[in-house]
Amino acid sequence: MKKFGVIGHKGRMGQAIAAAIDSAGHEFCVGVDMGGDPAPLLSQCDVVVDFSSPDALGGNLKAACSAGIPILIGTTGLEEPQFVALTEASETIPVLQTGNTSLGVTLLAHLVKEAAGKLGPDWDIEVLEMHHRMKVDAPSGTAKLLGEAAAEARGVNLSDAMDSGRHGQTGARREGDIGFATLRGGTVAGEHSVIFAGSEERITLSHSAENRMIFARGAVRGAEWLIGKPAGRYSMNDVLGL
Repeated sequence: MKKFGVIGHKGRMGQAIAAAIDSAGHEFCVGVDMGGDPAPLLSQCDVVVDFSSPDALGGNLKAACSAGIPILIGTTGLEEPQFVALTEASETIPVLQTGNTSLGVTLLAHLVKEAAGKLGPDWDIEVLEMHHRMKVDAPSGTAKLLGEAAAEARGVNLSDAMDSGRHGQTGARREGDIGFATLRGGTVAGEHSVIFAGSEERITLSHSAENRMIFARGAVRGAEWLIGKPAGRYSMNDVLGL
């Protein structure tokens, strides 16, 4: 049995993670939310899981470093300053950051990378995602994760190849672009498809999330794996040995 801290534990994902911790036979040790100072509390825990907000990440990383415990970050919508902070924290503690903690999505990203590398630049790549009406960032962290897998296989930066703003007279599709389309509505937990469109043929790799518990269970498995690892940056690929 390990002791888990959860930052953002009153949110929907935080509650799901608390249930997954209990189901896995571990102890929900500490819950921290907006306005709380996690530093004094986290020293009681073996690992902390953070599903709070990008603005809170810097403080959460400092608290985990002060407590000397691993941290798994599933918060999406991160930008360059947060990624710099992640790298700095990983020099002190084990840090696992991911746009999606689902084991199925982790494997999907691996397959996307394989397909993009094997098929080559003649195949156009489009990433389609749909989430519930309350989601605030777009494209989703998972969609970006899938796009990054494709871009890495092609040896390019996603920021250079990403096309997510088509509207009006856009002209023909640029060669090498990785397109993104975003849908929002209802209570959809998460739908992602990566379409490889070649000449007169298409391949679609997809994943459907039926309940947010799949992300919670994946987060708990990732956090379990992170305990005892040396300081450094890790991903869900490491958890699955991919």
